[in-house]
Amino acid sequence: MSNNSSTFFAGRHYFVLVILVALFISLLIRSAWLQVYNQEFLLDEGSQRQLRTIQTPAYRGSILDRFDTPLAISTPVDSVWVNPKQILLNQDGLKKVAESLGVNYNKTLNKLKQRANKEFVFIKRRLEPELAQKAVEGIDGVYLQREYNRFYPAGEVVSHVLGFTDIDNVGREGLELVYQDWLKEKTGKRQILRNRKGEVVENISQVVAARSGKDLQTSIDMRLQYITYRSLSKAIKHHGAKSGSAVLLDARTGEILAIANQPSYNPNQHKNKSAAARRNRAVTDVFEPGSTIKPFTLAAALDRNLYNLKSHINTAPGYMKVTGYPIRDFRNYGVLDLAGILRKSSNVGASKVALSMKPEQLWQSYKDYGFGEPTGISFPASSPGYFSDYNDWQPLDHATMAFGYGVSVSTLQLARSYSVFANGGKIQPVSLLKLDEPQQATQVMKSSTAKKVLEMMEQVVGPDGSAKQAAITGYRVAGKTGTARKSTAGGYLEDTYTSVFAGVVPVSNPRLVMAVMIDEPTKNGYYGGQVAAPVFKDVLTHALRLMNISPDNLKASLQMAKSKGQVL
Repeated sequence: MSNNSSTFFAGRHYFVLVILVALFISLLIRSAWLQVYNQEFLLDEGSQRQLRTIQTPAYRGSILDRFDTPLAISTPVDSVWVNPKQILLNQDGLKKVAESLGVNYNKTLNKLKQRANKEFVFIKRRLEPELAQKAVEGIDGVYLQREYNRFYPAGEVVSHVLGFTDIDNVGREGLELVYQDWLKEKTGKRQILRNRKGEVVENISQVVAARSGKDLQTSIDMRLQYITYRSLSKAIKHHGAKSGSAVLLDARTGEILAIANQPSYNPNQHKNKSAAARRNRAVTDVFEPGSTIKPFTLAAALDRNLYNLKSHINTAPGYMKVTGYPIRDFRNYGVLDLAGILRKSSNVGASKVALSMKPEQLWQSYKDYGFGEPTGISFPASSPGYFSDYNDWQPLDHATMAFGYGVSVSTLQLARSYSVFANGGKIQPVSLLKLDEPQQATQVMKSSTAKKVLEMMEQVVGPDGSAKQAAITGYRVAGKTGTARKSTAGGYLEDTYTSVFAGVVPVSNPRLVMAVMIDEPTKNGYYGGQVAAPVFKDVLTHALRLMNISPDNLKASLQMAKSKGQVL
């Protein structure tokens, strides 16, 4: 090889070496420049290509009726969120998303600028998945997060029982609030590897397992709930009433099969509804029960052997005075037996029975029967009613207690107290949850007394009673009407009433108890027998059939069948 060739190869070797050294130096300079002058860029790029811990969604427990019909369920939805640092570099994309979602672009832009140091900001939450996917499709820096939205299939029919949740799935009223810890879900966590577009490229590990909430089975029978709500709504409209409530109990277990209120609201759209519309009046509101308390007055006297079924009381001339104040009947009923006092709803007769007992005796009996006592239900603002101590009674209070003035109850309390007659003199807590077995009951009345009063109340629903419109063909029905003037700070109003009916069916083997209260009816009557009793009849007629409860008045059933040309 010549010297020229050696020189050529040596020069090329040095040339390549210089190039490599130059590249190495440039890489060092680039690295130093990035480390010193462009740290923020590297941190941002790195943050988009690293392990992240994200939430794994879970769903809230469902609320069911006694037959597993869904009353409150969680449905999947998607929420749109952005990384402000990314999306502020793509404001055209942000504008498209804002238009698709119907949110104000300028307000959204200002919010993101104020939170530019954050990595996660919601744009809009709880959207239908298809709508959310369409809104973010093809736009960098905008992402979706799976959540669950609370949905109430029955709407306003059972809203007062269920309540609702807020946007963060936390119970705010009703069973949703009471059983928040039971229904609450536990969000999980998992580690993922994400690329710069925010897309998950690999699931690394599950850090904390997600746990969905537990289901809650109520005692409500949605078939009966719909019927009760419909019948109550119809009565409120027909009588131009202010409000109303109704409670249907299983007499054997104390389970609440239906509880309806008017006015009502849709829990799926509760934001614009007033607190008054959202109130469970059957549980929270109290009223003077009027004559529906008379059966308990007679029961207290029978239990103490002060009277028997053959006892007679002279109610003539249709009124009496207690410390100068008159107590009046609708007319002069003359001499009545105990059944007649209930059948004619005599205030004079009931007052004379009450006054034959010491104040503490009547007070203790009423307390035993559930008046002024908690019902046993766990529910927000549940009222124990109002029942003053006998030491505070004046003689007039002693007398008027006998026909329902001076004591206040809720519709639920009244239904529970009437279950004493249905259960052979025993009282038990009520329940909004389905029970595997009846709760412990307490004997508060002689079983013989309960049976006697039940049979006397059967006459109230008979042809000569005040509650003929509560009669159900083929069944023995016992109940009592109540019509009470409403009170104000200045006394009792002349033309403003609460109309009440409470009853038990069938008398031979009691299964169902119902109380109905309608507040301030303004047309088509105001007496309890005209206004509240028909609601009882309508609901129980359907309930007896749906629950396959056999008739116990076969004679009436045969007569009805013959009138229709049927053969039994």
